[in-house]
Amino acid sequence: MHSTLTATKWRISSIDILRGLVMIVMALDHVRDFFHISAMTEDPTNPATTTPILFFTRWITHYCAPVFVFLSGTSAFLSGQKKTQKELSSFLLKRGLFLIVLEIVVINFLVVFDPLYRFIGLQVIWVIGVSMVLLSFLIYLPLRALFMIGIALVVGHNMLDGFNYRNMEDIPLWYAFLHQQMFTSYGEGRFFAVLYPLIPWPGIMLLGYCMGSWYLKEFDAAKRKKLLLGWGSAALIAFFLLRWMNVYGDLVPWTTQKDTTATIISFFNVTKYPPSLLYCCMTLGPALLLLIWLEKVKGKWSEIVMVYGRVPMFYYILHFSLIHMLCVVAFFATGRPLSDAASGNFAFRPNDFGFSLPVVYVIWIGVIAILYPICKWYNRYKSTHDQWWLAYL
Repeated sequence: MHSTLTATKWRISSIDILRGLVMIVMALDHVRDFFHISAMTEDPTNPATTTPILFFTRWITHYCAPVFVFLSGTSAFLSGQKKTQKELSSFLLKRGLFLIVLEIVVINFLVVFDPLYRFIGLQVIWVIGVSMVLLSFLIYLPLRALFMIGIALVVGHNMLDGFNYRNMEDIPLWYAFLHQQMFTSYGEGRFFAVLYPLIPWPGIMLLGYCMGSWYLKEFDAAKRKKLLLGWGSAALIAFFLLRWMNVYGDLVPWTTQKDTTATIISFFNVTKYPPSLLYCCMTLGPALLLLIWLEKVKGKWSEIVMVYGRVPMFYYILHFSLIHMLCVVAFFATGRPLSDAASGNFAFRPNDFGFSLPVVYVIWIGVIAILYPICKWYNRYKSTHDQWWLAYL
């Protein structure tokens, strides 16, 4: 009995550690949004204007959303082992709807700090919510069918690139929901944006759901490692081959730039909105390979990282709250007049406000450190209580 419990614990721990790592890295991107001097005025992935460290700061955070959505599918499968199919379907449906409302009502406010909601954006929490709603109906299908649907969505969705609209004003709302980013106004001073089009996110969640079967306690550990190695390596090989060929898999081909460094940046600058096939291969491939190592990792650092990975939604809400509040403090500390508070995309974050990249990294480390004891407390509370709402947060 002891060995079974130990095996179950480390299998779940490897997933929690990976999730914790991407949650920590995710905060770096959001700190950069609020605190870097050029975050509102320049594209950190533009090979012609960026620097290697600025590009890396943005690029490394590309791993966060796809890995998080993928592992959300894995967690859904594992939680379903304690439920009937009907119970799991009901839970996924309710949690998915909850996340959609959370995105619109809570996350939008924390990002913009506007109680009048003059800007509403649909980001990663909404696609997780919609993907869970879809998964709640699809779980009755065999795993093989779910896998094929997931592969079709991830591999095939770039075929839709040719149908994208050239002008933002021409994009129908239904197509924006599915495949192309859209920013539009819907009244005087009111704006709506689909920042995360839906496809292929449900496919990523479906693939993660299928991977959950590799983590059943009766599943052979050696076979799981071979599967992780095989699929992770295949994804990375596919990325390099397809990217080099420049014929399919990403909306924007790479091009030769002014120097070797800029050309390398162009090569790795794949499309995130929506995530292209190459984006998915570049991020999910290494994640699968990392899971092999994380099964045997030990040390204090992994225990710390695991805390963030066990309370991801709680952490997600807290980190936006803290980052934006720190931005307000920095706004007044730098002597900016109150009249500047509404001059940017976010409240108290004018477009010409900010600091150098090293300062951004210091603030990021501070945010992670501040949130640790709070997340540790909530993780302990969640593990010792069984209120219904804990499953949603």
